Amino acid sequence: MGVKQFSSWSLFRVLFLWITLFSGWVPTISGADDLVIDYETAERLANLPLTCYNQEFPHKFGITYNGIEELKSPHAVHPIFYGCFDWHSAVHGHWLLAAILNKFPDTDLAQRIITLFDEQFQEDKVAVEMEVFRQEHNKIFERTYGWAWFLKLHDELEQNPQNQERGWSRILQPMADLLVQNYQNFLPSLAYPIRAGEHPNTAFGLIFAYEYAQKHDLEELADLIAFNATGHFQSDVDCPLNWEPSGSDFLSPCLQEAELMGKLSDLDQPDEFNEWFQKFLPNLFDPDFILEPGHVIDRTDGKLVHLDGVNFSRAWNLYSLIKTLPKNDTMNRAKFLSLGDEHIRESMEFVVGSDYAGAHWLASFLFYALQVREHALEDMFTY
Repeated sequence: MGVKQFSSWSLFRVLFLWITLFSGWVPTISGADDLVIDYETAERLANLPLTCYNQEFPHKFGITYNGIEELKSPHAVHPIFYGCFDWHSAVHGHWLLAAILNKFPDTDLAQRIITLFDEQFQEDKVAVEMEVFRQEHNKIFERTYGWAWFLKLHDELEQNPQNQERGWSRILQPMADLLVQNYQNFLPSLAYPIRAGEHPNTAFGLIFAYEYAQKHDLEELADLIAFNATGHFQSDVDCPLNWEPSGSDFLSPCLQEAELMGKLSDLDQPDEFNEWFQKFLPNLFDPDFILEPGHVIDRTDGKLVHLDGVNFSRAWNLYSLIKTLPKNDTMNRAKFLSLGDEHIRESMEFVVGSDYAGAHWLASFLFYALQVREHALEDMFTY
């Protein structure tokens, strides 16, 4: 028993996937029913932020107070994003709803989300939300994790056909502009990257921001991100993926960095990135290396349940990296897909109906992983 047999089984799965890819036989892989975002799955996941978006307590504040007069309720300080335990979870809960609205527009669920957005996204509320970010003693508030998720939300709203009439992204635009400026103020001072597996992770904080900058022609922000990423990460080799995860990680420092560098690479000329990638993560290309999913013992512990999140974020990293691999590298493309699927399946049954420690945020992570998987499959089976 042990490593050799498990490794052989893993190799068998990769070979099976490679054969299906090479032969063009798609249905078994791309049609894995448990990993498809159907309406029932979307509705079950949407019910989590729909339940907690206006649940004020329990609440974890992340702000710094300059005096007793600043002590206020979460709703008073964050009139939009006060629910779902903390600011960033409320933000990406709204992103989840926006993504589901875009995928299932003509449904009863869509109408519920539209009604909620009309209630939530109002100019006077946005003005209050921005006050915290303008305070000198709170300039680090939600840097850069929450900033990144807000830009992701803003971009998702812009893609919705209802947006032009209802003005959701226009109403939130001042907040987006403020956070873009915050990035531009902060990044020149970042002398060293933050490689933690939690909120401050530099690579995670730059990925969504870079995508936003690219879509919105924000050259200064895009150039700053590229400059920082190149300066901090270009010379990295042998990332110790075998040291991961730490006990409360919900992000993989190694895989987040690889995804960021992949986003910055020229996909029309992949050789340079792939040379860096294989030097940076040689373990990932070793057929004998086993990347085991994170294991959660106590899902009522707000830190330990992070490992369900690391399974989902690792999955979307791996799916995203499929696009960076050469089209003819069918073996590693299949391997990354299989690894991502294995990680999702480890934790996906513990999102709906779980303790609030995980329920207030994991739905967004699971949905995003499944969404990136869809895009990866489109790339894998497009020739």
